[in-house]
Amino acid sequence: MSDLSEKKCVPCEGGIPALDKNQAEKMLGDLNQWDMNDTATEINKTFHFKNYYETMAFVNALAWLSHQENHHPDLEVCYSHCQVRYSTHAIGGLSENDFICATKVDTLW
Repeated sequence: MSDLSEKKCVPCEGGIPALDKNQAEKMLGDLNQWDMNDTATEINKTFHFKNYYETMAFVNALAWLSHQENHHPDLEVCYSHCQVRYSTHAIGGLSENDFICATKVDTLW
């Protein structure tokens, strides 16, 4: 696991540039099977579970983690899976915060 798991998210209210595609691809290489969209503005991963209870336990743990980091993903929650999508909306793209949180989400699973 990369050193991203040791970092904390820094509040972002805009005014900084989003990571460019090369920077984002390099950071994506430090993650465990996350995907990035074609425009390099979002990373995502789908987590699979045995049942609804396990899915919801993961979602609740993810909510707690998101609150601690003050960086919140978009979630699609279904019976036996949850898709997690990160993007820093204030800058219209990806920031280091997205990769920090993605690394930490992997530790929940």
